[in-house]
Amino acid sequence: MGIFEDLQAFKPANEQEAADRDLILSRLKTDPSVFDRTAVAHMACSIWTVDPTFTKTLLVYHNIYDSWSWIGGHADGQTDLAAVALRELEEETGVRSASLVPCGPGGVLSCEVLTVDGHVKRGTYVSSHLHLNMTYLAVADPAEHVRIKADENSGVKWVELDDAVALSSEPWIRERIYRKLIGKTRELAPRFATR
Repeated sequence: MGIFEDLQAFKPANEQEAADRDLILSRLKTDPSVFDRTAVAHMACSIWTVDPTFTKTLLVYHNIYDSWSWIGGHADGQTDLAAVALRELEEETGVRSASLVPCGPGGVLSCEVLTVDGHVKRGTYVSSHLHLNMTYLAVADPAEHVRIKADENSGVKWVELDDAVALSSEPWIRERIYRKLIGKTRELAPRFATR
């Protein structure tokens, strides 16, 4: 199955996911350039990475957002967003041994439409746009060496799940996304966590 079919089969956990899933499905149906970042609304992915006990998550200090943040990036023409998410995890943190958790259709943990304000990246202005985002869940070993990706982040660290909310300076992400992901992580822990 592809991302369209995965998203059709995805069961929204709340009103935000239901509305955003419908918008993403609509863009997938009507915009042939939706996987390219030149589209105003384009596909992106995030990877919510937890330790094997499902009690900690891995965050990066995102330079553009000036906040501790989850990990993710653009599809850039790739339609296998789970593979893109794992690649972004390695590029942004150095973590190579992560494995995806089969938690939903195609491994999709959540979906969201994220607004990105205009900003300067690598000396060039990037206009405001939308990320049509698929989030995947991965498990990694906190003992694995991590490192920053200086052109994107200036910190990488494991934190307790609830600290993701406390460390974020982005109110909408904090309340609508991180709290949701923490709740989903705790729901999945009895099936997938090791103690």
